[in-house]
Amino acid sequence: MSNRQLYLAAYDISCNRRLRKALYAVRGYASGGQKSVFECFLSPTEKTELLETVSQIIDHQEDRFMLIQLAGVKHIRTMGKAVLPQDGPFLYVG
Repeated sequence: MSNRQLYLAAYDISCNRRLRKALYAVRGYASGGQKSVFECFLSPTEKTELLETVSQIIDHQEDRFMLIQLAGVKHIRTMGKAVLPQDGPFLYVG
């Protein structure tokens, strides 16, 4: 976990087919989120894989995708029904 960084992945995709594919691609790396914005704790390799996958899915003329690195914080505050992000001892992708 020490080499992972917190990112915010967000997208705006005009075609429902590409939207669904992007949703499944980003969810595979996300630790939380809603609709088209997700929190992702990514290693450098996972970041590269995610960017390559999304690049193959989206139409670069019509769609938008952003992956923003967030500054790390020592204490995360949540409000309402929010749940603190959890990163288990292993990551299952399948």
